[in-house]
Amino acid sequence: MATQTLQTDVALLDGASIASRQQPLRALYHQAPENAQISDHAATGSREIAADNPLYTSVTVGTGLPTDLKIGVHKAVGGESDYPVPGKIFAAAIASCLDSATRMIANLLGISLTKLEVRVSVHVDVRGTLMVDKSVPVGFQAVDVSIDIEGAKGVSQDQIDHLLKLAERSCVVLQTLQAPPEIRVKKR
Repeated sequence: MATQTLQTDVALLDGASIASRQQPLRALYHQAPENAQISDHAATGSREIAADNPLYTSVTVGTGLPTDLKIGVHKAVGGESDYPVPGKIFAAAIASCLDSATRMIANLLGISLTKLEVRVSVHVDVRGTLMVDKSVPVGFQAVDVSIDIEGAKGVSQDQIDHLLKLAERSCVVLQTLQAPPEIRVKKR
């Protein structure tokens, strides 16, 4: 598995960095819309964890610099909850998408942030998945998102509100949940 160092030196970014990164992409996608179609990937496998182990799996996220995650099963359905469980990975996907959308749009708008924390809680009644009560749907019934955000001196509340509206609109994961795509499951 490759390891990537996360560059966090803000001095490397100027106020136009996201705009300058996105401008050629926007031009390309305008000229050739087919280039805007991307696919992200994740896959489980039984290389590290036996296929007959009911409590654990591992998932490889991405292909360029893949990251392997060990995944557990939640205690509420008979697991140990000693590794991240799928619901927590789901919550992390929402939180990280909204966080990154907020950061990028703040940069595009020239809004300097001093604090940004996105917290996500996903809520499920596990009677559905355990087939205890057929009237209980299988799946998360609620998602709560809270954002703790502060702008630098001179950033107004109106600017923050506008930023969050745009970030919510641009967050691919949130928008996917609000307008679910067709899901195709096939056996290979």
